[in-house]
Amino acid sequence: MAIKKFAVGCFDEEGVLFDAVKRVRKAGYKLHDVYTPFPIHGLDKVMGLRDTSIHTAGFIYAVFGTVTALSFMTWVFTSDWPLNIGGKPMFALPAWIPIMFEFTVLCSCVGMVLTFCYLCQLAPFVRKHHFHLRSTDDLFVMVIECTPKTSEAEVSTFLGTIGAKEINVQRAETGWWLGRYDREQKLLDTRTETVTVH
Repeated sequence: MAIKKFAVGCFDEEGVLFDAVKRVRKAGYKLHDVYTPFPIHGLDKVMGLRDTSIHTAGFIYAVFGTVTALSFMTWVFTSDWPLNIGGKPMFALPAWIPIMFEFTVLCSCVGMVLTFCYLCQLAPFVRKHHFHLRSTDDLFVMVIECTPKTSEAEVSTFLGTIGAKEINVQRAETGWWLGRYDREQKLLDTRTETVTVH
């Protein structure tokens, strides 16, 4: 995985962050991500993120569950082990509907959870770089990638003009790696250059 430089701006207020994201995108900087302690309505639209497709994945998993349940019960009760249960026909679809429904819900739920964990890279011992520890507490953190066209000094100055209270430049791994947070990280030098804005 590549190690890149990022300019990190910290904001105290939700409104200031919202306006800052608009100005960053308008200025043409490469917005890596925004970390907030709680969901902010409309922030995904301002960041230019596309709508999630997890509902489409859920539908595919649901169809798979329905087809699997129907196919398996049809094979068992009509071919592999046909039984005359209370005089019902071998293909007793109305009696199978509750089982098909439950298996459909099971496949859809488990599939969407696993898909969500995969897309968000959530798993035991999967480790990602945290740009600021207070982003889960009371601070709004905006991360801009420093490209060859934009230097970290230029981005840091811009962050200061749009209301960032604390600005620093970090070198970080862009992906994820296996490891534990309670042990010293050996794969990446996490030296941080901090610039405080008053």
